[in-house]
This record gives sequence, C-alpha cells and structure tokens, in this order.
Amino acid sequence: MPFYQKINVDDKTAIFVWKITEEFNELFRAVSLKDISLARLEGMKSESHQKGFMAVRMLLQHNGYSDFDLYYDEFGKPNLKDGVNISISHSFDFSVIILSDKNSGIDLELRRNLIQKIAYKFAEEKFVYECENNSAEFVSKLTVIWGVKEAIFKVRNEIGISFKDHIFVQPFEMNDSKTTALLDFNSVKKEFLVYFTEIENYTLVWLWESE
Repeated sequence: MPFYQKINVDDKTAIFVWKITEEFNELFRAVSLKDISLARLEGMKSESHQKGFMAVRMLLQHNGYSDFDLYYDEFGKPNLKDGVNISISHSFDFSVIILSDKNSGIDLELRRNLIQKIAYKFAEEKFVYECENNSAEFVSKLTVIWGVKEAIFKVRNEIGISFKDHIFVQPFEMNDSKTTALLDFNSVKKEFLVYFTEIENYTLVWLWESE
C-alpha cells in the first residue's frame, strides 16, 4: 500500500500523505465504511473523488482509526470521536490528513497554470502584481495563497466568508516555507500561522490560529 510520507510538525501534530496508485476495487476492499459513508461514496460521480475519499480512510486506518471514528458536524467539518483535531484534503493523486491537538486546517492543490486566470478572484492585488513580474514563481505563489484560504475556511467554516474580501495572506517568499494570514470577518479578527511545502507537482498548506 502506498503510504507516501509522514511530516512531523511538532510533538502533537503530524501530517500523513497517501499517494493513490490503487484501482478503485483495491481501495474499496481495503476500507471499512459505515452506511452513510458508503452512500456518499456511491453518490460521487468522479472515480478520482471516490479514490481520494477512500485513501483518506486508508490514512485513518494507518493511524489506528477507521471511518467509524470519523464524523462531520453541522457545518461539514470532520471530527474524530476521541477529540483529536483532524483536517482532510485530497487532489487527484494524493490524499492528506493532519492530526493535531490544535484546530488545524490543511489543503493540497495540484499546481496548474489555470490558476493565473482566476487570480483576481481570490488573491490580493499586491500578490497579483508581484507575481506578474516574476513569472517563475507566479503559479507556485498563487497556489499557496489559494491553499491558505481553503485551509482557513476549513478551520472557521462560516457562511459568508469571502476568500478575496475576508482572508488576507502576508507577503512571503517560496523558500520561507511559512507566512501568516488574517481572517477579518463579522468583526472577528483571527491570525493564523501558515506553513507550506511542495510534494511532486502539488502544494501542501497547513495552518492553525496563533495564540
């Protein structure tokens, strides 16, 4: 089974990465799903999404959990019954989870040139301007920014949050591997500590609220 990587963030936080090389039936036989998860799986139109969904369950099993330990709250946020914080992401060939004592968010994105066309919809103007004048890092930086905003939304998950208007990423360089971000929404301001890395053609972002 292609367990790909463990990233030890700190004593109580770790990221687990699964590279999806299995066929659908191989994954399906390897995981145990409760009825609601099976119905959700059957309702997915894309086999890529189905395999990503099951690869997340493989990562749970790798850590001594199962699908029966995972539940989603009324906002769609995943939780584990033992209280360990979990966040989930999958994109094409990879699935990832973060397990932590902190309320963490994680996002995984395939780096694609297409992101340049929608940058104005989610990225701050200073980033768009900077990246337009440094094309070598344009796609990489924009993918980090998108991942940060996705991950913050997973942590807060409040209706009405706008990536463009309410989440702001501080300037960074790719070799920094970290930055900070601010959520400013409904009179609530929250700062987040952000970390990122690249895995093959993918960008991985994880974060949590600063104390």
